[in-house]
Amino acid sequence: MQIKISQVIASCACALGLALPLVPGMVQAQAAVATTAASAAPAALPVITDVKPLDASAGAVKKTAESTDNPYGLESLWKTSDAVAKTVLLLLLIMSVGSWYIMIVKVLEQAKMGRQSKAAVKNFWTAGTVQQGAAALEKNSPYRFMADAATNAINKHEGLMGHIPLNDWMAMGIQRAVDRIQSNTQGGLAFLATVGSISPFVGLFGTVWGIYHALTAIGISGQASIDKVAGPVGEALLMTAIGLAVAVPAVLAYNWLVRRNKAVMDDVRAFSSDLHAVVLGSVAKA
Repeated sequence: MQIKISQVIASCACALGLALPLVPGMVQAQAAVATTAASAAPAALPVITDVKPLDASAGAVKKTAESTDNPYGLESLWKTSDAVAKTVLLLLLIMSVGSWYIMIVKVLEQAKMGRQSKAAVKNFWTAGTVQQGAAALEKNSPYRFMADAATNAINKHEGLMGHIPLNDWMAMGIQRAVDRIQSNTQGGLAFLATVGSISPFVGLFGTVWGIYHALTAIGISGQASIDKVAGPVGEALLMTAIGLAVAVPAVLAYNWLVRRNKAVMDDVRAFSSDLHAVVLGSVAKA
């Protein structure tokens, strides 16, 4: 029994002695495997700390500029048009500016005549004589102009003119003054009527001329796609739109001003009738 135990201990000691030299090699192998795994691992991503936000305003401005840049607008029409088309545009511009100028001036004149009519009713008829009543009015008042015309008719009723009855002679003098006032109130209305009548046709002529040149250019280039046709033809059609934009305000203003002139001249004619009767009465008393 002791012999077997001794043999077992001897065999264990022998196995331990054989295994001890292998331990450093195993440790070195494990260390090498760990080093290889560490080197094979992906490198860590760098941390970005300096991040600048996008300039949203600059992008918005650029986008807006691109969206508002219309290659087929009025600017392109002016740049690509020839001398005839530019002349048409300038004529329409002159018509439009002239129409608006006349509209503003005539409205101011009619308002002024309305104030002068109220002043004549307030100051003229309360005066002692025709001369005193005329002196109470403004120098450029049409009512003073009629009063002066009646006074001058009385003073000039002599010589050959004396053969005309005073009533008829005075009526003629006052009527001439009324006709002169009416002629002044109608100044500029003929221009408005002309612009309202011919500006659509001027714009239509520009349209026809522009379409002719657009189709000629398309025929020479040999490209009739929608992007080649829409731009030039659309620019030419702008001429018609501009002509209508000039004509419509002119026609409306003409009708409106004629109506206002009628109301103003009704007051003038009423004053002239009353003036005629007053002057005849004052002459009869004298």
